[in-house]
This record gives sequence, C-alpha cells and structure tokens, in this order.
Amino acid sequence: MYLRNCWYVAAWSHDVGRNLRAEMFLGERIVLYRKDDGTPVALEDACPHRKLPLSDGTLKGDTVECGYHGLTFDCSGKCVAAPTQPDAIPRRAQVRSYPVVDRYRYLWIWMGDPAQADPDKIFPIPDFDDPGWGKTDGGVMDIDCHYLWVCDNLLDPSHVAWVHLSSFAGAGTDNEPLNQERHEAGVVMSRWIMDCPPSPYYAKLLGFQGNCDRLQHYEMCLPAIGVNRSVFTPVGTGGYGNPPVAETFINISYNFMTPIDEDRTRYFWFQHRNGHVGDEDVSRYMNAGAYTAFEEDRAILEKVHAGMKAARTPHIDLGLDAGAKSFRVMLKRAIEAEAAQHEPA
Repeated sequence: MYLRNCWYVAAWSHDVGRNLRAEMFLGERIVLYRKDDGTPVALEDACPHRKLPLSDGTLKGDTVECGYHGLTFDCSGKCVAAPTQPDAIPRRAQVRSYPVVDRYRYLWIWMGDPAQADPDKIFPIPDFDDPGWGKTDGGVMDIDCHYLWVCDNLLDPSHVAWVHLSSFAGAGTDNEPLNQERHEAGVVMSRWIMDCPPSPYYAKLLGFQGNCDRLQHYEMCLPAIGVNRSVFTPVGTGGYGNPPVAETFINISYNFMTPIDEDRTRYFWFQHRNGHVGDEDVSRYMNAGAYTAFEEDRAILEKVHAGMKAARTPHIDLGLDAGAKSFRVMLKRAIEAEAAQHEPA
C-alpha cells in the first residue's frame, strides 16, 4: 500500500518544537519533537512496556519519559532510565527512531530502512532560494480519503472545469486533448490551451491584457508528490518548446501527500511564482485562493472515497484517467520491488 524507502513531509518545520507532537504516518504512530539545539527527533509513539503513547509522557532535556512508569528514551530510541529498576534497564526496551530532516520549510521523515535515508533523495525544489521567485505561506489539511484519490485528482487537469469554476477553470479545461509523458519517477499530464481568456484566479496576476496561451502541467512523482505548473503567456508565444517571454507568468504549486492511514491523507502545499516577488498582498491572495480550491477538492474526494469503498456496482474509467492509472502502476511496481528486497533468500 505504501512506498516506505522515501521521504514524506511530516510537518511544517515551524510546527514542531519543544513539545511532544503525536502523529500517524503510513499507519504508524510517531512522536515528533526537537532537542534543545533544535535538531528534530521522531520516535515510535509507544512505550515497549504497555504501549502507552510516549507523547503522553514528558520531555526531559532531549529524552522522553513515559507517563506510566518512567521508562526514559533517548533520541535513538534506546531506554536510558528505568526508575522502578534502576540497575536493570530492560535490554528489549527500545523504540524505533525515524530519520528526519528540515528542508524547504518542511520537516521530512523517512519511513523505511534508516540505512537508506539519504537527504539527497528529498524531492528537489528548484529556485527555492532564488530571490527572483516569490513564495506563498502554503498550508496543510487532512482529507478523509485514501491518498491515491488525491494523487488521481492532481493528475486530472479536467476536473477544474467543474470543481473550480471560480478559480482554476477556463476555456479548454473541459475538452482540450491531454498529452501524457512518463519519466523515471513519475507521470505528467499536460496541454497547451491557445488564445483563450485566462482563468479567474490568474487574471489579475498577469502583466498583459486580453487572451493568453495557457499551459496546464499536472505531474505526480513518487511516492505522492504533485507538481502543478501553470503558465500564462501572450497569444502566439506559448507551446511546447517555446521559451518564456518577458510577460510570461509562471506559478508552480507543490503538493505533498502523506498517508496517515488507508482512510486519511495529510496534504501540504505551497506556491512558487516568477512574478510579484515580495508582494505580500499577492501572496495572501494566492494562498487564500488555493485554500478555497483545495477545500472544494476535499469535499469531492471525501465523497469519492466513501462511494468507492462502499461500491455495490463496478466503476468505470474515462480517458482522462490515463495518467492516474499509469502512476498507480508505477507506484505498485516500486512497492513490489521494495518488498522483494526484504524477502528471505
């Protein structure tokens, strides 16, 4: 169900501090906190004695004391104190420790084999530190659906014509043909919509008047990272292979889906743009618009999840589902290959 030897977003970095934060990722209970020096820590959230969550305990220095009988664990998950038997710390008193790294304002967690947790494998965000690009604050929401329904949605440019009428919709989003590409780590569904009015959300952000050429680029990468690239450029300047012109407005929405369990997904996002850099009013406008649109997605996806889970008749696929189906096959093969590595010889 899940690819584990990869990095998932666990939280916004600023949301994890000197407190015990209980979470669940990929069906596993985890407690997050920071050491005195700011280093992040992630441990299994279950004392090995009677499985009381360590998040119900106390942070003492850089260690966590269980709230039941005081067993105390360091950042590696090793028990370093057992007050009821101080001279006989149980050798099996150990909790799992998960690699965690701060990057791009996020705290990333590695859910698989710690020996393979290479920070260089964190999903790259080009131009993140480039002062010529503006960023929104972004957001996070929990969606009561399986994470692959969110991934499907983010590989479907067509749904905006019905779900996002006041924001991302526009001429051509309902029936313009889609192109599909595959690469080593993901799938892209895209199309250029030529000589049409810009969508409502973007109209006030463009530095030119009238119709535009518009790119919808919907990309999903393993394990569940969506990159939506929206390009608006003057009529006659768009198209595959054409470089941006001075008036071209580019917005990239980064979307990170972290499965909580089979029925819940934590969805993180932020937007990165090449215009209106430093304009906080624009950042607030874009962030608010994105949040509204994602609430519209949530309303749909939670009902899709419930409907598919309780289905009494077969469902069908449409042509627009090609990208989602292709990504699911890619993910399934990656999960199977990962599982094969752990099978006994």
